[in-house]
Amino acid sequence: MSEKAIKRPIVVLGSVNADLMLRCARLPQPGETVHGEDFRTAPGGKGANQAVAAARLGGRVEFIGCVGDDAFGTEARTALEREGVGTTHLRTRADVPTGVAMILVEQSGQNSIALAAGANACLDLAQVDDAAAAIAGASLLVCQLESPLDAVRHAIGIARRHGVLVLLNPAPAQTLPPALLAEVDILVPNESEAALLVGADAPREPTALALALKAQGPDTVIVTLGEDGICLADPDGVRLRAAPAAKAVDTTGAGDTFIGAFAVALQEGQGTDSAAAFAQRAAALSVARHGAMASMPTRDECESAR
Repeated sequence: MSEKAIKRPIVVLGSVNADLMLRCARLPQPGETVHGEDFRTAPGGKGANQAVAAARLGGRVEFIGCVGDDAFGTEARTALEREGVGTTHLRTRADVPTGVAMILVEQSGQNSIALAAGANACLDLAQVDDAAAAIAGASLLVCQLESPLDAVRHAIGIARRHGVLVLLNPAPAQTLPPALLAEVDILVPNESEAALLVGADAPREPTALALALKAQGPDTVIVTLGEDGICLADPDGVRLRAAPAAKAVDTTGAGDTFIGAFAVALQEGQGTDSAAAFAQRAAALSVARHGAMASMPTRDECESAR
């Protein structure tokens, strides 16, 4: 691997939230109240989570996003910087609260999440333009959909013009313009997100679903299947990869861990299959612990899990 490749950062454009987490025996039904325990607050957001996952695994990471001028925003910035994530392009917006995610986690490890965008909604084209040099010099641009779609599209356009690989995690699920999918190199949805992108006639079988998405433009599609592993479609074909054995206690942040780890492996020059295996090991380690950022493994832990 060349020194130049090592020095080119992963740039993550995305959300920063304060996670308000509560464990409960089971998720409540509509109109029902259930008792919970072990309430915690911690920095989160899909963008921040993916940035931290990548940095903790040895990646060089720069972040583009927004926080509010409040205690949650200060805590989030401190957490990113403590993990070694570059925050030059993390803006603090006055008179706007930091985004919030309310997370319920049941005993099986499954979760239910409600979001308030807060400052995340303030990420605009001007801020993306201010970060254009960072995007142009990246090894990989990673985006999700907890930020305004116009800003995501603008960043992807800059990356494409400079030959930078683009990874899109289309979450939370929403329909996307075909022209946007055609500009994505690596698309990483879960099953429900993949089905929404394909449309009303989406196949149920994961390999057919991945191939239908690949036909829309991305060179590589990875449909994450939770405990069933992943379905990977790329120029070498389509294949299913079983998940490593893991006893899940909390799946919050597992997908973000996978994406951060996959990005690091690509940054290091690993091929798709090797990068996917590394990302699966990282995600399996994360579900065995509580929290999102708190559960994300180190590089040594991933290497020991081989």
